[in-house]
Amino acid sequence: MHLSELTHPNQLHGLSVYQLQQIARQIREKHLQTVAASGGHLGPGLGVVELTLALYQTLDLDRDKVTWDVGHQAYPHKLITGRYARFHTLRQKDGIAGYLKRGESKFDHFGAGHASTSISSALGMALARDMQGENYKVVAVIGDGALTGGMALEAINHAGHLPKTNLLVVLNDNEMSISPNVGAIPRYLNKMRLSPPVQCISENLEEQFKHLPFVGESLAPEIGRMKEGMKRLAVPKVGAVFEELGFTYVGPIDGHNLEELIATFQQAHKHPGPVLVHVATTKGKGYEIAEKDQVGYHAQVPFNLATGKAIPSSKPKPPSYSKVFGETLTKIAENNPKVIGITAAMATGTGLDILQKRLPDQYIDVGIAEQHAVTLAAGLACEGMRPVATIYSTFLQRAFDQIVHDVCIQNLPVFFCMDRAGIVGSDGPTHQGMYDIAYLRCIPNMVLMAPKDEAELQRMIVTGIEHTGPIAMRYPRGNGYGAPLMEEGWEPLPIGKGEILRHGDDVLLVGYGSMVYPSMQVAEILSEHGIEATVVNARFAKPLDTELILPLAQKIGRVVTLEEGCLMGGFGSAIAESLLDADITVPLTRLGVPDLLVEHATPDESKADLGLTPPQMADRILKLFSRQPSAVRV
Repeated sequence: MHLSELTHPNQLHGLSVYQLQQIARQIREKHLQTVAASGGHLGPGLGVVELTLALYQTLDLDRDKVTWDVGHQAYPHKLITGRYARFHTLRQKDGIAGYLKRGESKFDHFGAGHASTSISSALGMALARDMQGENYKVVAVIGDGALTGGMALEAINHAGHLPKTNLLVVLNDNEMSISPNVGAIPRYLNKMRLSPPVQCISENLEEQFKHLPFVGESLAPEIGRMKEGMKRLAVPKVGAVFEELGFTYVGPIDGHNLEELIATFQQAHKHPGPVLVHVATTKGKGYEIAEKDQVGYHAQVPFNLATGKAIPSSKPKPPSYSKVFGETLTKIAENNPKVIGITAAMATGTGLDILQKRLPDQYIDVGIAEQHAVTLAAGLACEGMRPVATIYSTFLQRAFDQIVHDVCIQNLPVFFCMDRAGIVGSDGPTHQGMYDIAYLRCIPNMVLMAPKDEAELQRMIVTGIEHTGPIAMRYPRGNGYGAPLMEEGWEPLPIGKGEILRHGDDVLLVGYGSMVYPSMQVAEILSEHGIEATVVNARFAKPLDTELILPLAQKIGRVVTLEEGCLMGGFGSAIAESLLDADITVPLTRLGVPDLLVEHATPDESKADLGLTPPQMADRILKLFSRQPSAVRV
């Protein structure tokens, strides 16, 4: 059977190990060809090919449920569930999503782009099954990186308390999340990887005892206790943790041995209650370059398969915001030992890998544990340190209560640096940084700022570190504008003060962060049509520079706000509230992301769909001038 003929995972039933090995080879070929051509996650999927095939051969996917943690490790799952023909559209506009998506396939039982959700969701499905008197298998596949997240441990704690609830947890242990895992749990798993395999004690043991002379059935209770005792002896001391938490532990087993995987899963399905199968895999398996560089090949831009090298851009680009951030923070930290960079398993993505290499004692990686990262930062701040919690906008959502309860209520000087704010592109709705302005703006004591370019980013880093209370900075994914950078000598910005970049008497454009430069482009287009705009770089969403903005709004008489985030509760809403509070009733138009989910596409494609390109925004403003001004429009 060829991979292209697989349209339903149940077609794997009855296939020989040799046939499955052939399909595994084809999955890796298709996976590599697709990611090499268009970019995407590489290492995670390559590592779980055999795991996926073996697991699915033991399930009936018309009935049974499987949840995959994060979802970027589920590319093989997509290839054998009817998406082979469209797989070349992976992460492209209107194409196959880079994560699991319930609306994309009936086999995507739970969508996930954030880690550590699989056991909780699977346990919910298992409990629903039992409550409704149904009978099907439920499996959660979780990476060892995701196991560092507190939510996964909460779910394990709960599931272990339910001995009559059948649930299979498959631990895909490759010793990595994006970067090498940190902490006691990965260290414990590594000890288990190096230990002899421990399978469920075979029922054959009981059968053998039954056939002993003069024993027969009389030793049944004793045999049960003996089996448990043998498991205690067989499981390494550290491995007993899962057993003590209420799980039957199986493993570690070779995650690339199909025969062993199939036999183990078949055995695990028969065991009542919660079962954890520990599978040792190699991230990037089958592509030697990815196996040797598991961090670099977690995800890739388009690259040459033969060399592994990224396909060069046609022209050089300015440095990314992440790199400018990492370099600047490191230089500041060299002169201030109280500055501590904190990441939640995203060192390379946030630029903190630069700090890690140069000043490892001023760098902390907590694993996939954003809640812990924020409260850890609060504790550091209590003792006079200057913690810089560098977390993607989308992931900081996971720590909202800690921001409120542990940082802002106590007015502690924690500096939140939110990478990937705004439209992020091909990762889709789970990763869009849409909500940070809205969910942080409402918290007392919080200061919010966003730079117009990478040079202003440098000054805002100094501002955040020197501020004496909670402060947050958002900045976009990708490259800067090529603004001249300084090597040192940056000065802080006055809190709550913006700047005028252009003067005009017809309309006031107030841009925030990544929308400031587009605001200038809009102003140029409007000027070609005889409309002159004043452009303000707000710099701060909270506190707003009302001393600058309100008099301009009243004088000019028409206001447009521009932001790369959700309109509901966002920067434009802050301007609207300020105008209303000051009893200034001028026409106001807010440009940003409406109340919808932004699907996967390139950022430019998404902005075009949302009407947020400079020509589109200018056209909308021109149309407003053809209407009669009225009260505030929000």
